[in-house]
Amino acid sequence: QVQLVESGGGLVQAGGSLRLSCAASGRAFSSYVMGWFRQAPGKEREFVATISRTGTSSYYAYSVKGRFTISRDNAKNTVNLQMSSLKAEDTAVYYCAAKRFGESRVSKGDQYDYWGQGTQVTVSS
Repeated sequence: QVQLVESGGGLVQAGGSLRLSCAASGRAFSSYVMGWFRQAPGKEREFVATISRTGTSSYYAYSVKGRFTISRDNAKNTVNLQMSSLKAEDTAVYYCAAKRFGESRVSKGDQYDYWGQGTQVTVSS
């Protein structure tokens, strides 16, 4: 089992940058595929990015590709999401998630086993 805690959210102007972090506690962090999802008010949760167990492969939603970068540090049990060129439509609660089994290019939230509590990102236009 793994516990996830997100941090780094806040208020930023459009065009700005923000870096989210997710700290994992528990065992065998490197055995989990890690992902970021988000949920805007009144909308369904949507996939943002995922990264493989070794960190060598990543996969992004079309809406964030080229602006967001996911990375992980297995020695520190952390996964990060560097967000740049932020837009008002990026405003959402961002969630970190972990998937124990299977491939890493998975965008469906119901395939993930553990979730953090979320961190709010607000982009002002």
